[in-house]
Amino acid sequence: MARIFITGSSDGIGSVVARDLVKRGHSVVLHARSESRANDAENACPGAESTLIGDLSSIADTKRLASEANKLGTFDVVIHNAGLYHGGFKKTPEGFPALFAVNTLAPYVLTCLMNRPKRLVYVSSSMHYSGDGTLKDIAWKERGEKKWSDTTAYCDSKLHDVILALTVARKWKGVASNVLDPGWVSTKMGGRMANGSPESSVKTYVDLALVQGNVKEDDTGEYWVDAKMRTPREEASDQLRQETFLKACEEATGVKFPEA
Repeated sequence: MARIFITGSSDGIGSVVARDLVKRGHSVVLHARSESRANDAENACPGAESTLIGDLSSIADTKRLASEANKLGTFDVVIHNAGLYHGGFKKTPEGFPALFAVNTLAPYVLTCLMNRPKRLVYVSSSMHYSGDGTLKDIAWKERGEKKWSDTTAYCDSKLHDVILALTVARKWKGVASNVLDPGWVSTKMGGRMANGSPESSVKTYVDLALVQGNVKEDDTGEYWVDAKMRTPREEASDQLRQETFLKACEEATGVKFPEA
């Protein structure tokens, strides 16, 4: 039996994946941003071990969430599923756009501060191919609210998630770090027009978490779509860009990436 922590598991694909893993006999810890959302998560996934609460748009709260997760011990698998798409610039307590804080900074902080699991799964999107590979203004300090675009920011953040997954794979031996594209699935984020297969999406999550299907124990630093390896944006594998990304995240959060 594996112990698995899934961020953003109060609804959407995260909740479906949680239910699937619980039905398979695994111990799943859910995550929600508030008490009310925690109740939703537990009602949707009876049998879950527990639910951790933390607002990922707040760096301080994300750090606290990491501490609370560590009190539960070390997980076998952590799935960084939480994400935002729409909502506008919407500043966080630290002054960052909420989308950037949730999609980019939160997985970085949790990765750095949580006990290292055996497996890490990050959720990206095919939209990462349109992200800004220069990484010149990842926090939107220069562009600001006047130039804000939900779609542009989302594409950038999904590229950041691929970069983070591949960086972890390169630096942390003994930790399998992979990233997946769930496809365009009809959820609150995806909308009603989405035509992706929920079954295929869930299978990719579950295969990576449990090392089954096409996934091998030593597969790491790979990008997965429809439970198969695909080739991510070339820039994500560039070590100079990876180091630039880590430095930007450290400056934004005050959290240094553990090298060894």
